[in-house]
Amino acid sequence: MATDKNNYDVSSIQVLEGLEAVRRRPGMYVGGTDIKALHHLVYEVVDNAIDEALAGACTRIDIGIHADSSVTVTDNGRGIPVGIHPQMKKSAVEVVMTTLHSGGKFGGGGYKVSGGLHGVGVSAVNALSEWCEVEVRRDSEIYYQRYERGKPKADVKATGKTKANDTGTKVTFKFDPKIFKEDIDYRFDTLVQRFREMAFVTRGVTIQFMDERTDRQMTFYFEGGITSFVRYLNRNRETLHPVVHVEKDQDGVGIETAIQFTDAYTESVYSFANTINTIDGGTHLTGLRSSITRVINDYARKSGLLKDADPNFTGDDTREGLTAIVSIKHPDPQFESQTKVKLMNPEVQTYVTQVTGEAFGSFLEENPQAGKAIVAKCLTSARARDAARKARDLVIRKSALESLTLPGKLADCSERDPEKTELYIVEGDSAGGSAKQGRDRHFQAILPLRGKILNTERARLDKILGNNEVRALISALGTGVGDNFDLEGLRYGRIIIMTDADVDGSHIRTLLLTFFFRYMATLIEQGHLYIAQPPLYRISHKNQIKYSYSEKEKDKILKDLGADVKASISRYKGLGEMNPDQLWETTMNPENRTLLLVTIEDATEADRTFDMLMGDAVDPRRKFIQTHAKSVRNLDV
Repeated sequence: MATDKNNYDVSSIQVLEGLEAVRRRPGMYVGGTDIKALHHLVYEVVDNAIDEALAGACTRIDIGIHADSSVTVTDNGRGIPVGIHPQMKKSAVEVVMTTLHSGGKFGGGGYKVSGGLHGVGVSAVNALSEWCEVEVRRDSEIYYQRYERGKPKADVKATGKTKANDTGTKVTFKFDPKIFKEDIDYRFDTLVQRFREMAFVTRGVTIQFMDERTDRQMTFYFEGGITSFVRYLNRNRETLHPVVHVEKDQDGVGIETAIQFTDAYTESVYSFANTINTIDGGTHLTGLRSSITRVINDYARKSGLLKDADPNFTGDDTREGLTAIVSIKHPDPQFESQTKVKLMNPEVQTYVTQVTGEAFGSFLEENPQAGKAIVAKCLTSARARDAARKARDLVIRKSALESLTLPGKLADCSERDPEKTELYIVEGDSAGGSAKQGRDRHFQAILPLRGKILNTERARLDKILGNNEVRALISALGTGVGDNFDLEGLRYGRIIIMTDADVDGSHIRTLLLTFFFRYMATLIEQGHLYIAQPPLYRISHKNQIKYSYSEKEKDKILKDLGADVKASISRYKGLGEMNPDQLWETTMNPENRTLLLVTIEDATEADRTFDMLMGDAVDPRRKFIQTHAKSVRNLDV
């Protein structure tokens, strides 16, 4: 007899009404139910306000997070139309808020270009909210409607009068804890970076952000647009020339680029489509990069700076020290997914290449001193890249064990499946010894590093590959580095940085993070890099031994043991102070340990922060230290 699971008839066909599909499969609409998706809710609503700004109808956007973590987004745009929709037979506000693929962005004349192009944005936010309220100021009236989990509680109604020129939309929503079940909440700094980017690429709009939970506030307004963005990114770098900016309309597509070379060794290039940061790039980014390489090669040949016998510069040669922004405004952008991380329109590549090439080529012709400096930078980069290739080939030719020249060599594990293995990077032989003895040899490998590795923010790849500690690390991971990086070769599924809980340990951790961010960013993006959390204190009383990982946890443990208890408290300053059993139990045992996953939430801000903390400019670093000195925790002196 057939079982139920084999039955497939008319009754098996399920129809999800209204916004139920969004609640059932939130990953298809906002990318999941994690903290990234939570922030995506805010972005979707703010994108609608930005679209009003792109249409020339909005000059101010106010975003507020309230004490209960509800969010309000207010704009002074035209206000969502409130009349009865001829097809849906209900108010257009309700249609927009409750119907997928609805809105004024599908060729109906409401918007020339828009970021929230799929028409699922605000309705998806409504569906994933415990409650949502919309208030529209339009035609001298104020209109209001409330929804609970996507369903309207009553019809749209007029609630008051307003001035004729007072128009706009206010959306307030509270995310649904039944959907976002993890213990997550909005992060002020994450949202600030997104709003700053939006203000840069939407010239002339004021964005004010207020967080009532912490009483923090930021306001952004940039008349200079992406030129200001490039200056912001380069404020701690030595620049070779003024920002080269071009803005042009090409067959109905707005193209805007800003370019500046610096003395840095890395590339800082970011792309936007209809104000949305396309973190995976796309055709507009490809067009920008290829244009810059072609123009520099043509100029170098024409001016005699590249001889006939010299090979052309590669894209890598021409991108060293490059800071650039490309921002396009397209009436019909094609993205890879609803989260809009990659632009796919093929014609955009041609447009960006033409517009950027003409402007950058003219700049080099008219500014030979800047042109000479840029070509000199590329020549140095090409020579260094050749030296790096030779050094890298040497690293690749040797096996992992042969290339490790540190006193404490790699202690490998017996398991060979990368999904089951992990590599602990530890500082010094003492901690390395404890880690080797305390580990589970089946799946845990230990790589002790002697002293502090090279600061990779201040060195080219050829010098970096000459550093023994870095070479040992590259060889142990098996991925190669830089241009030759290949995640397929990764020997360990988790790479765990385990350093002491003191100033030196923090410095070593920062140096390692700098290296991974600059030369193996894919490891971070794919979720392979972690930071171990060794305990700060060992608390013993009678037959009980407890470990605390923070001052707050220590106080709680002492309180739980009894206020008058005379417990013995030991402060760990180094991993080497723990015996192997303690290190295993507290920091390496998967059943007990706490690991921090390293992520890159905002690449532009991470780029600027690493540059400021680890680069050559001293003043910005001094200012940062002075500003944050009072908030330092656990500083050993």
